[in-house]
Amino acid sequence: MTTEIKISEAAQLTSSSQMSEKEQELNWRQCWYPITFVEDLPKDRPYSFSLYDEPLVLFRNKDEELVCLIDLCPHRAAKLSDGQIIDGKIECLYHGWQFGKDGQCLHIPQLPDEAKIPLNSCVKSFMVVECQGMIWMWAGEADTADDKLIPTIAELDKPEFVSTNIVRDLNYDQQFFIENVVDTAHVNISHAGTQGKRENAQPLEMEVIESSKNGFLGRLRGTREPNKPWSPIEFIAPNFVIYRFSIPQKNWAGGLALYSIPLGKGRCRVLARNYRNFMTWKVKVTPRWLDHMFRNKLLEEDLPLVVGAEKQIERLGQNLKEVYLPLKTCDVFVIEYRKWLDKFGSSLPYYHGYSTSKNVVSRECDRQLISLNRIEEHTHICSSCNQAYKVTNRLVQIFVGVAIALAALAIITDGSKMQIALVLASLGAVVSAASLGKLKTHFERYYTRK
Repeated sequence: MTTEIKISEAAQLTSSSQMSEKEQELNWRQCWYPITFVEDLPKDRPYSFSLYDEPLVLFRNKDEELVCLIDLCPHRAAKLSDGQIIDGKIECLYHGWQFGKDGQCLHIPQLPDEAKIPLNSCVKSFMVVECQGMIWMWAGEADTADDKLIPTIAELDKPEFVSTNIVRDLNYDQQFFIENVVDTAHVNISHAGTQGKRENAQPLEMEVIESSKNGFLGRLRGTREPNKPWSPIEFIAPNFVIYRFSIPQKNWAGGLALYSIPLGKGRCRVLARNYRNFMTWKVKVTPRWLDHMFRNKLLEEDLPLVVGAEKQIERLGQNLKEVYLPLKTCDVFVIEYRKWLDKFGSSLPYYHGYSTSKNVVSRECDRQLISLNRIEEHTHICSSCNQAYKVTNRLVQIFVGVAIALAALAIITDGSKMQIALVLASLGAVVSAASLGKLKTHFERYYTRK
């Protein structure tokens, strides 16, 4: 089912005359949340994440089925994600209790063989599925899960389309991420030189076509060129934004899909997909880790700006209606999203709408405890960059060792020509180690503007 159909159907079903106020409220538990890309799920260890600060753990059992449990051992409250996978069961590292597919406790080493495992030793489990190369979690009861509600992209099921995928944790709230990505006006300023050009900044024509508790559909276009084609934008509640584009005369099509999950207050995880059906060779030959350097740079160009804005809003303690000065030529979708939270988001654990908010408190003290680096927020949770980082580290060590060995050999070698050759080779190894060391920093540190 395409996202267009979902929004259109939702708009027909949510008129205020047909539905009660409670029915119009989004139930955040009756939603799918993206966890990670299948290719980034570790094969031999637990994968930890959270949803609205509730710790969760993901792994595969012996039959390669996905299992998602509360990340809490009922014995002594240790994190199951600190444990290990043994024969498809997750084992708590503290006392060795083991748990299976539905969260049932299957083994307690401290019990006699003839003793029954206590019924209250089970762990709550959640429905998880794979869909279009991503892993999704249903936050409610498993028997209410409907995989037709997953916001799929029809083009990704066509063989002529390819995609580049990146997962990234961000040190700000999911609502600020969604606000940022529905704001196209910032691209030519914030991303000037990477994705935009300052001279292209201009007034935009923007329209909201449909809106319901399931999201909204809009369109936009620049005003400098007459009769410029419209570009569609969709927000599918609670965590999906998609931009589509096409060039009919060339039969080119593609889009940018932005998924997110609220890990907790002031923390979210982003799963971004760029897809297209043209110049596919470039996507296929470019190493994923190399593409991620550019994608991370884009995210980090916005990072201090969004974090700074969030801090200011927390400091002021006012509704956004009192803080923002929106323009109809650039902020229509930003305000539409915040008003959507006002109207439909009251069930969320916390939110900051345009004129209302819920459980929004300052995290000023917490911010000082958060590590700000790319290695924690991306490299460790991306299989491609993690592997490239390990290889780069190893090569740096090898070239440093080779440089030292060649330099030592040059000292004890007789003959000027041989010594010169060894010295040059040692210098070459040093240069190689330095170059790889510079590459290594791209896996570790934030991009900063010059």
